[in-house]
Order: sequence, then C-alpha cells, then structure tokens
Amino acid sequence: MTGIAILLLAAGASSRMQGRDKLMEQVDGQPLLALMCRRAALTGLPVYVTLPRSPHPRTAAAGGAIQVPVPDAAEGMAASIRRGCSALPSDIKGVMILPSDMPEITTQDMLQLASHFQGPIPPVLRAAAADGTPGHPVLFPSRCFAALKALQGDQGARSVLKAETVQPVPLPDRRAVTDLDTPEAWADWRKRR
Repeated sequence: MTGIAILLLAAGASSRMQGRDKLMEQVDGQPLLALMCRRAALTGLPVYVTLPRSPHPRTAAAGGAIQVPVPDAAEGMAASIRRGCSALPSDIKGVMILPSDMPEITTQDMLQLASHFQGPIPPVLRAAAADGTPGHPVLFPSRCFAALKALQGDQGARSVLKAETVQPVPLPDRRAVTDLDTPEAWADWRKRR
C-alpha cells in the first residue's frame, strides 16, 4: 500500500445547504471534516485536504492533514482535484480521491480500496455500493495525474474515468454512495442512524 495518498475534497461552497456548512455538521460529536480527516489518518497513508481560502472554519477541522488551499474553489470540483493532485510528492503512485461529505466511509473502507492497488499498470479502483452502484472513493494510478491536473469545471474526474479501465471494489451497504449535500439529506440520514 505504500505510495498511495488520500485526497479529501473539502473546498466546496456547501451551496445546497441553505447557509449551513455540511462539512462542519456534527457527527459523533465533531465536525464531519474532522471525522473524515481522522479516519483517513488512521489508514497510515499521507492525507491531503483541499480547503477554501483561509481564514475558514474548516481549516481548524482538518487536523493533521496536509492542507491544500484552493483559491479558485468557486470553479467547482475540478479546481480541488487539480490543486490537490499538484500538491502530491513525485513518488506517489496512486491517489485516493474522496469527497469529504460521505460520513459512512470508514478507515476500513479506505484500506479495503488501497489493498486492491497492485502491479505496475493497475486499473482505476472505484468503490461501489453493495448493489454495484459506482461511488467513492476512487483510487487513480499516477498515469492519470496529468489528466487530473488538467480538469476544468464542476464535473469532477468523469472524463478521466471514461478513458480508463475501472475496477469496482464493493463496500458494505450504501456507504460508497451516501453523500449529504442538503439539510433534508442530513435529516434523513440522522433519522436512519
């Protein structure tokens, strides 16, 4: 598993949260971003987190993760991916990209994905729900880094995925597809817990 870094995307505007910050919502007594950074750190892999321009409340929640400022965050997810991948050291062989608004992704899930990363020319690994629905995190080998650094707009890395062989890695239940973008999604998720 050496040579893999985790990149948590946390520079977005939470625009669908009606004035609340989804990454500062409390989960298990701490902001979601703090929880996700801690879970990522427990893998033992280096953790990078993209953040909006400081000062920002998320900065303190990022804990010991390596902080990557995204001054052009308003562009969308591509700006976060571009900046995050550009911050990685040259010896990194793969980057596991995870939006930070996915509270069901565990340390074990990240380790599960990382354990499938092998060989000199590995496929892209994409976490999936138990029913096969593709989700996150996604682990990109270094050959994809140039394309990730060239992304534009708010489509994330879809264009890179289309050009690659993608191997699904099933995670339990709906963890890989549970992201919380709206107050309604948060309320529903808390009820189900």
